[in-house]
Amino acid sequence: MLQENIRNIAIIAHVDHGKTTLVDKLLRAAGAFRENQQVEERVLDSNDQERERGITILAKNISIEYHGVKINVIDTPGHADFGGEVERVLRMADGALLLVDAAEGPMPQTRFVLKHAIAAGLKIMVVINKIDREGANPEQALNASLDLMMDLGATDDQLEFAMEHVVYSSAVQGFARLDPDEDGDDMLPLLDMIIEGIPAPEVDADGPLAMQCVTVDHSSYVGRIGIGRVWSGTIRQGTKILVVKNDGTKSMGQVKQLFTFDYLGRKECSEVQAGDIAAVVGIDGTDIGDVYTDPENPVELDPIEIDPPTLAVVFEASTSPLVGRDGDIVGGRQLKERLDQERENNVTMRIEELEDKTGVEVAGRGILHLSVLMEQMRREGYEFQVGRPRVLFKKGEGGVMLEPIEQAVVECPNDYSGKVIEVFGNAGGTMVDMAAGVTQTHLEFKIPTRGIMGLKNRILNVTHGEAVFYHTFLEYGPFAGDIGGRQNGAMISMTTEKAVAYALGTLQERGALFVAPGDDCYEGMLVGERPQPGDMVVNIAKTKNLGNQRSSTADIAVQLTPPRTFTLEEALEYIMDDELVEITPKNIRMRKRLLTEVERRKWNVRHGLVNK
Repeated sequence: MLQENIRNIAIIAHVDHGKTTLVDKLLRAAGAFRENQQVEERVLDSNDQERERGITILAKNISIEYHGVKINVIDTPGHADFGGEVERVLRMADGALLLVDAAEGPMPQTRFVLKHAIAAGLKIMVVINKIDREGANPEQALNASLDLMMDLGATDDQLEFAMEHVVYSSAVQGFARLDPDEDGDDMLPLLDMIIEGIPAPEVDADGPLAMQCVTVDHSSYVGRIGIGRVWSGTIRQGTKILVVKNDGTKSMGQVKQLFTFDYLGRKECSEVQAGDIAAVVGIDGTDIGDVYTDPENPVELDPIEIDPPTLAVVFEASTSPLVGRDGDIVGGRQLKERLDQERENNVTMRIEELEDKTGVEVAGRGILHLSVLMEQMRREGYEFQVGRPRVLFKKGEGGVMLEPIEQAVVECPNDYSGKVIEVFGNAGGTMVDMAAGVTQTHLEFKIPTRGIMGLKNRILNVTHGEAVFYHTFLEYGPFAGDIGGRQNGAMISMTTEKAVAYALGTLQERGALFVAPGDDCYEGMLVGERPQPGDMVVNIAKTKNLGNQRSSTADIAVQLTPPRTFTLEEALEYIMDDELVEITPKNIRMRKRLLTEVERRKWNVRHGLVNK
């Protein structure tokens, strides 16, 4: 039977095409806020980092009540690093709103999320957003979206549905229209089309209970909370249920509390019927893929498979000479406890302590995925250090070594396309498509994940900052052989002192600096980059020799170029295997793993890298 009073939809799009803003306006249109209520923009992006980065990291569930129909809306991440979220939450939906920027059209990560929605068999409704933007071409954006659906293997039914269900909107201005040239100043046409077009859930309301946990929330009071869609029957508070794990393991559990989604919050209830989305408290150790079912008449559901992590990084307690100056939490035991807690809360990461107990390896879907955790921890007062991200290989048929391959897309001015192709060639990339426009060239490459690290900076350098660069995980492919790392050598501090302007004035003639006068530095810290290969040990505290003769230039101030600064992601991509990133609440520093020059020389001799 159809649950006509429920609609389950996911909103999918490329990063920054307006998903979360659109949900804001749908909530307002449905009367979720009081007339005079002050509500922050992008209300769903409740996490500080989501607001600062302008991206959605965690999938969110809300509901909207409109004309007696409950619309469950799932706002998904658009960035491929959080693809684990996208893959799972689409299972709760019957349809999807594909949001596309009217000026940019479909982008690489549009492909990523749309591919999963098509594979899940969802009905796709196209929303051409930002039609009021300069350079908007709604018709071209729609055609490109339909072409992309065909490329990704959409069925005839999905294509026909998408062509018949198109809405043109400006989420920022708060309007949606069935024709871009119409007048209209509200979102009601979009809500109407959702109710009329998106199919109601088809369920067995009177059958035995079957609910699958697709995402796990965590509360320090009640522990893990399993969230998922009820596929058949009714789940009731206080009842005993059978919990079936992905591997077939079975155990009994009791529903201690039951919630359903109500606008921006959760509402406790006594039962949730088939077709709706529920949050269940009381199932100890619940995990993604768990099936909650009737012990007397168990129902089998397909297990949930999550794409494996592609990168791993080792977290260690900080050994910096400056440890403890910025953060309150510096111990290895505290670091391990925090990552153990993350393992409970964050099922998309694989977190394991190293055999020698020197650190904890955290594996995720990409640099951004890993750096979000690091950023959260530094804000909590932790100081720690991490090594260079390691690409995770796997063995294919016949023992062949496979490595993760990414699809990379670059949009750059025509004059720089040759240099971009050269950069990709040196990093192991293969060009698969090139389209030259009047001023811009669109380039697509397949490149090993190993080659992606540090690539963004090189592309921005050769295009003078004018390129737009995206990449998403594509597949596992044959090992591509050795790929060259960073070509430029580093300037390494020889002393633990504050940087002095006079010394930096001399050093900037030999390369780019990472520190400014007065910055705390220590022996073994990376303070700059030289244009040639090979590291150079430098004195950042050198002062001018004072004689008894007055110089005609003595009072001329040293003119310093502002130092090059690194975000956390940029630092992780920059370092080499013998280097670390030191992370504190106030600073991100790069350093050598062995701080003294003597130690580094001994290590090189031991490993045959230099003659004795």
